[in-house]
Amino acid sequence: MSCSALPQGELPGGLIALRGVYRPQADTRLLAAALEQEELGPRTDVLEIGTGTGALALQAAGRGARATAVDVSWSAVVTARLNALRRRLPLRVLHGDFVARTTGRRFDLVVSNPPYVPAPEARLPSRGPERAWDAGPDGRMVIDRICSAAPALLRPGGVLLMVHSGMCGAEETVDRLTRAPQLTAEVMARAYVPWGPVLRSRRAWLERRGLAAGAEEQEELVIIRARHR
Repeated sequence: MSCSALPQGELPGGLIALRGVYRPQADTRLLAAALEQEELGPRTDVLEIGTGTGALALQAAGRGARATAVDVSWSAVVTARLNALRRRLPLRVLHGDFVARTTGRRFDLVVSNPPYVPAPEARLPSRGPERAWDAGPDGRMVIDRICSAAPALLRPGGVLLMVHSGMCGAEETVDRLTRAPQLTAEVMARAYVPWGPVLRSRRAWLERRGLAAGAEEQEELVIIRARHR
């Protein structure tokens, strides 16, 4: 995750990002490629957790799925709604915590590029662009919530696609998901990208935590795919 400065402006593909909204980067592109492999249609209900610009939810909507997106940031909600209007695609965008906003609903596909960058603060940030990436000392504060919620969010046969850094522990994510007897899970893709400014600014702290080596210059990204039996 490069996490560069986030000015308002137009992105490739005609998307816009209001100030403070995470701009699609390598992790989004990797997840988009995984999403492209899933079967979608007009009867497919898709949920994107932490939608940002709405890029992935709109990808699903563009293939005919009934897409819902949720984000804790009002700027992201407005951005996703604007991008849906610009693309003339139906997209339901909700503001708030994904568990609270989806209670009682199940989906055929859940996709998420959650905050996953390890951060010194023990709590998630409540404001600012850091909400899109900071995720506690091990980077798992949001990942673990998604793992816990997945069995209730997915219909039988439904799929979860989630991207995060290898620093957060891909095997731990797979283990947490498969603790639910109705889920199977695997790492379906890996990629390596250069460290961005956020990771570089935290190098000494990451090394002290044992999350990075001194000569490390690339971040591993993983796509986790879980399926409800």
